[in-house]
This record gives sequence, structure tokens and C-alpha cells, in this order.
Amino acid sequence: MASNFKVLSLTDAAAERIKAIIADADRPIAGLRVGVKNGGCAGMSYTMEYADGQKPGEDMVEDRGVKVFVDPKALLFLLGTQMDFTSTKLASQFVFNNPNQTSACGCGESVAITPVNPEAVRASA
Repeated sequence: MASNFKVLSLTDAAAERIKAIIADADRPIAGLRVGVKNGGCAGMSYTMEYADGQKPGEDMVEDRGVKVFVDPKALLFLLGTQMDFTSTKLASQFVFNNPNQTSACGCGESVAITPVNPEAVRASA
């Protein structure tokens, strides 16, 4: 799916971590697939998995030398999101800085996200 807008962007840290994941994979992979699913105490959670290639209807984001495929059902929830990777003494994780996120649960595993209005996207394109 060709888009006139960037669905998501990556920080340098996220891109480097995705490159490392791809290099360490036990099979050839084209990139990372991201999406959202219903569940968790706040209502939704982010998903990530290896991607062998682009599926029909998916947006592909190429940023900082890596490919990220966006599940079409997640498009309006992820629009404008910056994907980062952070490391602390206790955890290393991908972080989604999502302007559409309205709240998150205390466990950090689930979020509430309001989808972008498709009419607003069409008007700005």
C-alpha cells in the first residue's frame, strides 16, 4: 500500500536493535512486522514479529536502513508513532512513542489508543 504520509519512524537505537535482531535470526527475514491487538488491562497491546516480506495491504516503512511492515489493521492506531529502543539496569525494550495513545496500564504491557480519523488523514494528504 503506497502512502503519502509516514506511518512511523525509528530512532537510531531502534534501528540498530532491529538490525541486530535480523542478523541474529535463525532464518532470513526481510524486517519486522508491527501491529496492535486487543487485550491487556488498558485494552490494547503492541505486537512485533519477524517478517518474511510485505503482505497484501501492509505499509512498509524503510527508515535508517531497516524495513518495518505495518499491519493494515493497526495503521490508524500507529500513525505518527516513533519507535525507540531503551535499555536500563532492569530492562531492555522497544518503546512506542505514540501520539494516539491516551493511557497506559501500570504494568507497561498494554495501552489505550484512539485511532486517527481517516477523514483527517485524507484532508492532509
